[in-house]
Amino acid sequence: MQDKSYCAVEITADIIGGKWKPMILFYLQDQTRRFGEIRRLIPRVTKKMLTQRLRELETGGIVHRKVFAQVPPRVEYSLTRHGQSLRPILELMSKWGDRHRSRYGGA
Repeated sequence: MQDKSYCAVEITADIIGGKWKPMILFYLQDQTRRFGEIRRLIPRVTKKMLTQRLRELETGGIVHRKVFAQVPPRVEYSLTRHGQSLRPILELMSKWGDRHRSRYGGA
């Protein structure tokens, strides 16, 4: 068995895994969005949790955070070029979810 430190799936899961990150990435894959907009798209996420996950994605080089110098402050999030490379994964996850929605209680 291979050493876990070399498992490519583990690396990917560390970067984009968890309950909220895939949804954040899904909503950012086609357009730049403001914090409040992301929050409305994912209503079950708390403000604190969304902030933490966005910071983690920014630290990982997946998400770009742009702050506009105005009052009140405006912040926009978008995928970096590196983050855009995750699009095929997000598309596959979306298709899989659509195909198996009824099995897992989705409408």
